Amino acid sequence: MKMTPHLTGFVGVVRVMTRYWALLGGVFIFSIVALNVYSVAQVMLFDRPFPGVYELVQMGVAMGMFMFLPYCQISGSNVTADIFTANLGKNAVAALGGLGALFALALSILLLWRMYLGFGDMLAYGETTAIYQIPLWYAYVPILMSLVLMAFAAMANLVQARQGIVPHEVESA
Repeated sequence: MKMTPHLTGFVGVVRVMTRYWALLGGVFIFSIVALNVYSVAQVMLFDRPFPGVYELVQMGVAMGMFMFLPYCQISGSNVTADIFTANLGKNAVAALGGLGALFALALSILLLWRMYLGFGDMLAYGETTAIYQIPLWYAYVPILMSLVLMAFAAMANLVQARQGIVPHEVESA
């Protein structure tokens, strides 16, 4: 399988990593949905909910949601206002995409910094969930990894914008 030029090197590696990371996030979300279905079925059939479902859902959805962010960035799947760019040329759209990638890079670095500080607090204080006593810092690990990947995705988008490539065109190819 021959990769197109814009899917090789750094950009290609980031695309593959974010795709698989998002799929793993989908597994997290699917597991949480299955857990909710099981809990509701237990209530309906036996009048006994699954204990601790709320705390597991809270952690699982947070992790899954952050795991989707890098893929949304690299693929150009974030919310955009196409009405403003519909009549612009490809280079102008790529330049605006680069500007958006610059903002995404700044946001991912800011969130990474603040979440890392929160991670440190969770480690220091040893806060856990109420029922299962799961350390809350466990949820921070995939979230921090997601933010690093999001920063890499934004950098890859900057590389593509410099080459005049629009991310959503790569995904649809």
